[in-house]
Amino acid sequence: MHDHEKQIPIWFFIGCLLAVYGVLITGAGVYEWLNPPPPEKMVKLWHYHADVWWGLGLLVFGLFYVVKFWPSKPESLTGRLPS
Repeated sequence: MHDHEKQIPIWFFIGCLLAVYGVLITGAGVYEWLNPPPPEKMVKLWHYHADVWWGLGLLVFGLFYVVKFWPSKPESLTGRLPS
């Protein structure tokens, strides 16, 4: 591998994937919160809205990884600066 090649960390892509899943799950949870199912089809703990919280958690963790491993940083994973 050449010294001038720029590598993008896999954790950046994992962060993107977590963030996208977080947006999708949160969106579905908010939609279900605003349009609740009939009472006979609700699950027992529906009032906790776990999908909204789970989606927000994924979104936060995903954005953390995206910011932490953003590929435009001049330092590589080995700690050496490109020359």
